[in-house]
Amino acid sequence: MTPAPTVPFAGALARGPLVLDGGLSNQLAAQGCDLSDALWSARLLADDPGQIEQAHAAYVRAGAQVLITSSYQATFEGFARRGLGREQAAELLRRSVGLARSAAEKEAPGKDVWVAASVGPYGAFLADGSEYRGRYGLSVAELERFHRPRIETLAEAEPDVLALETVPDAAEAEALLRAVEGCGVPVWLSYSAAGGRTRAGQPLREAFALAAGNDQVVAVGVNCCTPADADAAVRTAAEAARKPVVVYPNSGEEWDAAARSWTGEPAFTPDRVTAWREAGARLVGGCCRVGPDDIAALSRALGAGPVQT
Repeated sequence: MTPAPTVPFAGALARGPLVLDGGLSNQLAAQGCDLSDALWSARLLADDPGQIEQAHAAYVRAGAQVLITSSYQATFEGFARRGLGREQAAELLRRSVGLARSAAEKEAPGKDVWVAASVGPYGAFLADGSEYRGRYGLSVAELERFHRPRIETLAEAEPDVLALETVPDAAEAEALLRAVEGCGVPVWLSYSAAGGRTRAGQPLREAFALAAGNDQVVAVGVNCCTPADADAAVRTAAEAARKPVVVYPNSGEEWDAAARSWTGEPAFTPDRVTAWREAGARLVGGCCRVGPDDIAALSRALGAGPVQT
């Protein structure tokens, strides 16, 4: 097994800001991968895992100190639709952690690179865009039952942290925080947000406050939102949860579902990092449409610099 970092994740976070990677899907697309399947990048865990490792490696070379795994859309239920049994699905979930570890060891031997096992929202499994709406019509208990088996399986692979990410709804955040209890792995909680609210419409301050006093949660923040929404959310997260803040927005472009293309101009720029850091951000990276070049610039802005130029 590839060795884990010498410093625990929470300890590294206490030392200062860490650079997250960027969007995995856009890097896979840049490598020529077809992501039109309902499983999205998770399909490659079975069909072409080398592409996932290659994508992780590109971000390590760019200076990423934390790699988020390809398990965002990987669920037992989703793999079952492809005819995979539970043990096969469990092995693919564990593989997502191993691929990130392997990329880190090959590209940055002897350096600490932490692996965050992605736990996407229920809407990611539905693959219908509902992760940007929330309000699935399920109870907190039902959502907890959905998430727990995957969380337990990912925890078995010994990631450094679980990324509870792109959470659209405070009710789902509550379910996720229940589901991770006892798994033995620290977590960060990151909402998808717009206009100072979760995608389901709850005030972000109230949503962030769910993590206050929960020692398993090492960071709280936002991802998969516009850089402008991230600007406002960082300070709110720090004040409401009193924890380090995680922030990794999209490029700022918008997806036109009818035309199946991106519109607008990118707004993700490394000069935002200073304000985020001053407001409490300790985990900083990018999400959709943010690639290795952006992460390299961000890394330089934080004083880390890429592993390779």
